[in-house]
Amino acid sequence: MSNDVSTLNVLLYGELIATITHVGNDRTLFAFTDDYINNESRPVLGLGFKDALGNLLTDFKVTQTRLIPFFSNLLPEETMRTYLAERAGVNPVREFFLLWVLGQDLAGAITVVPADGEALPPHVHHDIEAADSYDMPMRFSLAGVQLKFSAVQHAKGGLTIPATGEGGSWIVKLPSSRFIGVPENEYSMMELARKLGMDVPEIQLLPVKQVTNIPEGIGKFGDYAFAIRRFDRDAGKAIHIEDFAQIFGVYPQDKYKKASMRNIAQVIGLEGQEKDIVEFTRRLVFNTLIGNADMHLKNWSVIYRDQHTASIAPAYDFVSTIPYIPDDSAALKVSRSKKFSDFSLEELSHLAAKAMLPEKLVLDTARQTIENFSEVWEKEKAHLPLTPSVVSAIETHWRNLPLR
Repeated sequence: MSNDVSTLNVLLYGELIATITHVGNDRTLFAFTDDYINNESRPVLGLGFKDALGNLLTDFKVTQTRLIPFFSNLLPEETMRTYLAERAGVNPVREFFLLWVLGQDLAGAITVVPADGEALPPHVHHDIEAADSYDMPMRFSLAGVQLKFSAVQHAKGGLTIPATGEGGSWIVKLPSSRFIGVPENEYSMMELARKLGMDVPEIQLLPVKQVTNIPEGIGKFGDYAFAIRRFDRDAGKAIHIEDFAQIFGVYPQDKYKKASMRNIAQVIGLEGQEKDIVEFTRRLVFNTLIGNADMHLKNWSVIYRDQHTASIAPAYDFVSTIPYIPDDSAALKVSRSKKFSDFSLEELSHLAAKAMLPEKLVLDTARQTIENFSEVWEKEKAHLPLTPSVVSAIETHWRNLPLR
């Protein structure tokens, strides 16, 4: 491994705020610029960069191979990481160089560029065979495991994946190689959430054949793709967001650990408004009712619409997982338990008390969501693109919950 020193500039809303320096032997150091530190009206990079008194943290440890958790969470995971790293000829575990390649189209209002505009150092390719068959890297990073791409809407309908992967205002998710009908499932759950009053971005369920420029070598595992409009983009302008793994300083592989729904609720209660508490409660109850056992830390985010104030970000990644993997455990503990069979109004009362949320608001919202879900489900289930087995799995699950 090279001892060459390289620096990446971290830009927020296009302004330099920090650097990440590769100091040799795959060690990296993150540091804010003096201008950002001294700017009393500085835009917020992340809630995890503040101490208990709200002061900006400025002292960071050197990390080995990985970046600090905030930036590690901006990079794709598992299958998606391997795929993009192979295109770029970068070892997927060397996060500094992966961020170098993918930093032009990250989630939120962050961009990362080499300080001197230089190309990726040649030595980076020494420990991996670059994929010669690819014309160029897909230069974007949409964090997560699933194969999903930044896409641009056609004037006549359909979506195109740009050759570079940059600049799209939609995220398109291709069918799963492991489970049947995941795009149809996600579309249905998100539409149900919208009808229950949750903040859901514009979504589409479209034939895969209407998604053009899908990179070569990606298998076709289903007929439909799910697309969601990026809520961190508005008419080409970036809006800053961060997920709760970033907020809590948790690496992606620990997104099922180290924090609970109660911890998320406490942050939302401290940083947000009453409407954010209502939105959080609706989503928590709804994802319990549909049997979503995958609402981990990276599936909850905050958004900074004014560059300073955090509020709960629009909904994403709502999927009923129990038809594929029957499970009585949610991804995260609610307050005392992660078991669906323990999810009761009493458990929500406990969460509200410990997270310092108004108990009446939480319980009234939960009761209303349960009542509305029953009505909306009965009305809509026959009109959604769900198989009978998925419908049956959801109904069996929610009818056995103590909430009812």
